[in-house]
Amino acid sequence: MPVNKDESGRRWVSTDVLVPGTPEQVWQAIATGVGMSAWFTPTSVEEHVGGAVRFDFGDENCGEAVQAGTVTAWDPPRRFAYEEYDWSGDAPPLATEVTVTSRSGDRCVIRMVHSLFTDRDDWDDEMESFETGWPGFFEVLKVYLADFPGERSALVHAAAETSDSELSAWQRVTAALGLAGADVGERRETPSDAPPLAGAVSHIHQDGRARLISVRIDRPAAGVALVGACTVGEQAYTTVSIYLYGDDAEQVAAAEQPKWSAWLRGVLQPEPIAT
Repeated sequence: MPVNKDESGRRWVSTDVLVPGTPEQVWQAIATGVGMSAWFTPTSVEEHVGGAVRFDFGDENCGEAVQAGTVTAWDPPRRFAYEEYDWSGDAPPLATEVTVTSRSGDRCVIRMVHSLFTDRDDWDDEMESFETGWPGFFEVLKVYLADFPGERSALVHAAAETSDSELSAWQRVTAALGLAGADVGERRETPSDAPPLAGAVSHIHQDGRARLISVRIDRPAAGVALVGACTVGEQAYTTVSIYLYGDDAEQVAAAEQPKWSAWLRGVLQPEPIAT
């Protein structure tokens, strides 16, 4: 997702993804609060131009991390756009445009474009980071649209930082989850000292920016688990995000959330041994 530039000062990155579903199903997933919460992060959207958009990335370990914006285009089921103002320090406003184009066989292409106007090159790295951020979520979106469109959903999310390197943190977490050395298509399940999680590995990605494993799970309920690691500044972060679907998704998520928060802290931030 290289940064494009023009003479007006606009800088932008774009990505296209082919997903299953009708335009109406895809629109519900990418332009409504309920839909985006099912594959991205807890989200609320006021569905009209000028309405508020709110993305909640916080958790009990890392505290509140809310990004807010305003809807700038609302044309269902084709085009949705919004602008965020405090997305990164003193960065200029970030404009996001999402378009849905129908394809044969009940499929659609989603095109996502992030733009900002600035003459400073120091925001290019952050814009390029969208390249590593979105693919994992798009894997969840594909599963949601293929198997659970419109169903109730709930999210279990745990995050922890560590003084270790990103690679070291990744190795520790994947080993503790029984995912070390996993390959796409393999069925894996967590050992007895980790919260229950079982399913088939569906996607693996590792590069110089981030690491990610996606697992299509059937335990503790139907859904998708994302395990990721990245470095922000000088700090390594590891996350576990579990998207659950079905009528009992919220009940299962409420029971699993404290287990995962405590487990991830125990793996990456163990208490010192008293002497």
